[in-house]
Amino acid sequence: MTRIAITGAAGLVGQNLIARLAGRGHELVAIDKHRTNTEILRASHPDLAIIEADLAEDGTWTASLRDVDTVVIGHAQIGGLAERAFARNNIEATRRLLAAVPAGCHLVHISSSVVNSAAVDWYTESKKAQEAMVLAAGHPTLVLRPTLMFGWFDRKHLGWLARFMRRAPVFPVPGDGNFLRQPLYAGDFCAILIAGIERRMTGAFNISGRERIAYIDLIRLVRDAVGARTPVVKVPYQLFRLMLAAYALIDRDPPFTTKQLAALVTPDEFEVIDWPQIFSVQSTALREALFETFRNPKYSDIALAY
Repeated sequence: MTRIAITGAAGLVGQNLIARLAGRGHELVAIDKHRTNTEILRASHPDLAIIEADLAEDGTWTASLRDVDTVVIGHAQIGGLAERAFARNNIEATRRLLAAVPAGCHLVHISSSVVNSAAVDWYTESKKAQEAMVLAAGHPTLVLRPTLMFGWFDRKHLGWLARFMRRAPVFPVPGDGNFLRQPLYAGDFCAILIAGIERRMTGAFNISGRERIAYIDLIRLVRDAVGARTPVVKVPYQLFRLMLAAYALIDRDPPFTTKQLAALVTPDEFEVIDWPQIFSVQSTALREALFETFRNPKYSDIALAY
């Protein structure tokens, strides 16, 4: 039996991973600081050992790491309007975590495709620093760099867009909408994580969605998956940016920011490796994955809090 600690356990990847690790015979320790989302996790897994703690602060959470075999580093600040939050949650919290991890512990670090991106923003720079810190820690380490993910429990990205689409009279798309996306199904990514944990794999891998698709076409697929009929309307980029800036004045933690808009339209194309072969897992077709995400009777209606 492997004892596995998962940080950021109540987030998108953590919730999906724990749902799929259940019943595989491992001992799990879940660590997260978000009270509402840890309650969602606890409701789904009442027997799970859950520690509500902020890794950027000293605390008794360090004791839970003494006997672990693997640590899945999944905590991350993804969005926000303050640079300090990215430094605190992506860099400082990781530094304290690594100081508490026992020697020889297997690290599985959930990095991001943005470390290879042309974008320059707080998220990108802090994730680059976080990955470098993990690699320098001297543990056997597996680094996975996923592209934009979607799946059960999605509070932002496609999950938020799907919820917006269900209630809005129109769905705005910035510019012409022809920005290349390579979305990755969280279910597939969790299969990769589980293979990496159980085989104690090391190395660094860019994990991209295997299907390239224009953003506007992705939105239309989401519309099909949720069963909506909302018209998709193209909005000039600067007007779209102005709308996001205005929304940020009334919401201090908006689901989509002007910085994320800039990243959306940055012309990136990410490497597609043969991860099904490398990790011995099956890939899910994009359309099938979207339907699994938005029509699952158990998880589709659960959205995490911001």
